[in-house]
Amino acid sequence: MPVRELSSGIYELDIDDRKMLATRNMTPGMSVYGERLITDDGIEYRQWDPNRSKLGAMVLKNFDIPLEADSIVLYLGAASGTTVSHVSDILTDGLVYAVEFSPRTMRDLIQLCDQRPNIIPILADANKPQSYAHIVEKADVIFQDVAQPNQAEIAAINSKYFLEEHGHLMLSIKSRSIDTVASPKKIFKEEVRKLESGFDIEFEVLERKELEPFHEDHLGLVAKMFVDDE
Repeated sequence: MPVRELSSGIYELDIDDRKMLATRNMTPGMSVYGERLITDDGIEYRQWDPNRSKLGAMVLKNFDIPLEADSIVLYLGAASGTTVSHVSDILTDGLVYAVEFSPRTMRDLIQLCDQRPNIIPILADANKPQSYAHIVEKADVIFQDVAQPNQAEIAAINSKYFLEEHGHLMLSIKSRSIDTVASPKKIFKEEVRKLESGFDIEFEVLERKELEPFHEDHLGLVAKMFVDDE
């Protein structure tokens, strides 16, 4: 079976003339959300469904994914851990701090953490990074997928607290959580403007693409914190 590494720890499998996104399973024999497990040459992979993962969709939209095996990641909006589990697979020598607001969803996330020691679950509001500042270390990457109207602001305040100077912000912007009536393209443009110049911390936007057909009315974005080296 042909296997191609698209990015660090992220693979494309060619099965029966169909291409499948996957990560190498940290816990062989165990699926997380009913995904298919595929073994090739003694290595087990987990199918990564881009329709259930904004990050998976960003991979297939050819974003330059800034995750490495030893990355420290702050994941905002972890939910029950579908995407977090794939990040866990990628971070063979790293760590992901998974922030989730819902106590009910957190129960599922904690069960996942019982099998995956590189996930640190945090029950908290991403609007209040000071509430978990005593837990989270400086991060190489912040990934955010929160359905809040102030998505750009949440990204900015968490980056100010936690993002390394040359770290990356990965953001999934859901337009309908900001305004149900306005044009998504108009909303996306405004959220990008806020990130570039709307806060006391500014970003250089490296890539931005809409995530259709996987996620309607979503924009994927990769940015770096702007640092004036002069």
